[in-house]
Amino acid sequence: MASETVNTPDTQARKVVGPQVETGLRVGFLISHPIQYLSPLLRELDSRVDLHVFYAHDPSPEQQAEAGFDVEFEWDTNLLGGYDYTFLENKAQDPDARAGSFFGCDTPGIYGQIRADAFDAFIVNGWYLKSYWQAVWACRRAGVPVFARGDSQLHVPNQWWKRIAKRIGYPILLRAFDGFLSVGARFDEYLRHYRVPPNRIHRAPHAVDNSWFASRAKKAEQEGRPRALRDELGLLPDDHILLFVGKFISVKRAEDILRALDVLETRNVDVSAIYVGAGPQEKALRSKAQRLGVSAHFVGFKNQSELPAYYALADALVLPSKSETWGLVVNEAMACGTPAIVSEAVGCRPDLIVDGETGYGYPMGDVEALADVTQQLIAEREQGHDFSAVVTRRIEGYSPESATKHIVKAIQSVVSA
Repeated sequence: MASETVNTPDTQARKVVGPQVETGLRVGFLISHPIQYLSPLLRELDSRVDLHVFYAHDPSPEQQAEAGFDVEFEWDTNLLGGYDYTFLENKAQDPDARAGSFFGCDTPGIYGQIRADAFDAFIVNGWYLKSYWQAVWACRRAGVPVFARGDSQLHVPNQWWKRIAKRIGYPILLRAFDGFLSVGARFDEYLRHYRVPPNRIHRAPHAVDNSWFASRAKKAEQEGRPRALRDELGLLPDDHILLFVGKFISVKRAEDILRALDVLETRNVDVSAIYVGAGPQEKALRSKAQRLGVSAHFVGFKNQSELPAYYALADALVLPSKSETWGLVVNEAMACGTPAIVSEAVGCRPDLIVDGETGYGYPMGDVEALADVTQQLIAEREQGHDFSAVVTRRIEGYSPESATKHIVKAIQSVVSA
């Protein structure tokens, strides 16, 4: 596949000349910044349509740290390979794609790109940035059907005045889109709440590269990496392990796991926790674990290629968040055959978690309930229940291939109409 680099005042582009795509559709996709979860979907979509991806911002390692990771890093998987992409010039006064600031991404260059590229359809990855609305208005003027892909949900804390403003404004605002690519049940509910007609809602599930995670988890097992990690952490072969993967920030409620371990200890149930990640609350979490006297191990930030061994090691992933639009670490864990325990506030709960089969849900903040479902899962494991087969079957429908199939079908239905 040949490639050439083109630089203009408003863009930094890499143009890839590849084979003919199977649908003949030319599709644009605007995303805030390169996201590790989206790259597999973009590569798969590129195999079905003539895709060009636009990025509104190119975060530095320092900005990654400021976003909550607390460590400077670059992802160790290729986020930009396998599809055409352009970095637009971000003219925002304070450029930032991660903090959720509407004015963090300002890319007027998208107007010219949409006028010049003759797209059959265009996708924006939400509507919370100025850049996204610049693309929407450009599409409306050019007569290009525009879709919003999102994962918002109603089950999040919100100020009363915001709820009222959205209830009044969103039914009008969302008419700007020809269709919505919904990642799951909670976003379907969200859109219906704001009176989006059902025929404009198209399911395109959230996904990670299942085969990549599965193959690396299998390889880690074959190489004895989970066993080696147990030895490094001083854990015995039959010790039960809960895994947390993410930022140590208040919304994740990572402390709930420590408190649940304390409850389980009073029930004579021995469980250890492994925390993979970094963030501003790490010191407080370590202190809390020490005060409670529970078994918790903090292994620091781990890049993508290191995660499958930890998923393979754990009895279950735990995501106790008080606000989580989806929770793609659940997809990662399940791709590795690991069940998940999630709070009811986690967006993927109705889609991925079947109690007793792929994991458990529990009321957010209810530490006793978290301890209960953990104890139940451990008891089932000790009785020989193998979660991995059911977990693996469940996650098959949440793959880049499945999402791409639904995206193409949605675009075709609107374009033909």
